[in-house]
Amino acid sequence: MPAAALSSSATLTDLFAAFNDLTVLIVGDVMVDAYVWGKAGRLSPEAPVPIVNVTRTEQRLGGAANVALNVQALGATPLLCAVIGDDAGGDQLLHLLHERHLPADGLVRSAERPTTVKQRILAHGQHLLRIDSEVETDLTTTEDAALTEAYEQLLDRVDVVIFEDYDKGVLNAERIAHFIDLARRKGVPTVVDPKKRNFLAYRGCTLFKPNLKELREGLKLEFADGDKAGLENAVAVLRQHLAPEMVLVTLSERGVFCDAATGPVYLPAHVRAISDVSGAGDTVISIAALCVALGTSPEAMAALANLGGGLVCEQVGVVPIEKTRLLQEAETAEVL
Repeated sequence: MPAAALSSSATLTDLFAAFNDLTVLIVGDVMVDAYVWGKAGRLSPEAPVPIVNVTRTEQRLGGAANVALNVQALGATPLLCAVIGDDAGGDQLLHLLHERHLPADGLVRSAERPTTVKQRILAHGQHLLRIDSEVETDLTTTEDAALTEAYEQLLDRVDVVIFEDYDKGVLNAERIAHFIDLARRKGVPTVVDPKKRNFLAYRGCTLFKPNLKELREGLKLEFADGDKAGLENAVAVLRQHLAPEMVLVTLSERGVFCDAATGPVYLPAHVRAISDVSGAGDTVISIAALCVALGTSPEAMAALANLGGGLVCEQVGVVPIEKTRLLQEAETAEVL
């Protein structure tokens, strides 16, 4: 059963403690982010490319699996629902999940598609090359049936569903509509982190969270970054298509814009020493989903998500949010 809403008198400490009781279903595209670090001292005699002598390698959870890491870091229990390959990449992903004590109950393995692996080659602090092993084709009938069965089985255990779409084929319009309908019937809120292909497929979701680029591309609308009238018009168009309860648009260095029944609100970004924006969207959607599950006000949800997205930008690389520091900053900012 979905979690009960917090009382209006709840404090931030109450809210963060309530995160620990939540279970979150994350459905979408999981992947392995692989890194190869080395030194490049000369060009290859075979082609005009640098030779990289490897000094270190690392594999990390990426895509929807990084959202699971953020949900876990906030104290909640994440459940992943996705399709991975019956291959070395799939083995590596399961090993990484096991290392992080993350369940793999909802993962479907298939011999017909590879696990998405993005391998980055870096030397002397420079990103030289990225090699993607993936397909973006739709699931087969067999894969679709197995994924749907896993989703239905997990849905009874969760308080909120996050759709984490990277356009790799795990989600399509029909599957999305079916999954949202199932969640609505059970009273489970749905939170969406969209990409271009299925942008207008999430009709009836609880919270829709694009960034500014995704909003423009998904609706095929052009307006300047600082054009508030253009942004608000785009959100109005989005509402006509999807009828979400809430829309949260991340605006990078300009903060966030939230539109809900209580009205629109702009929240400026907090001044930060930005090191890396990678993974900020994963943090924002994780915080927003937990707040939605607990029925916090749209303003408080947006403010807390805005804080969290800024905090992870101070870290180098894709890293989960630090719950203790987020609580400290939220209390200082008087989010509730």
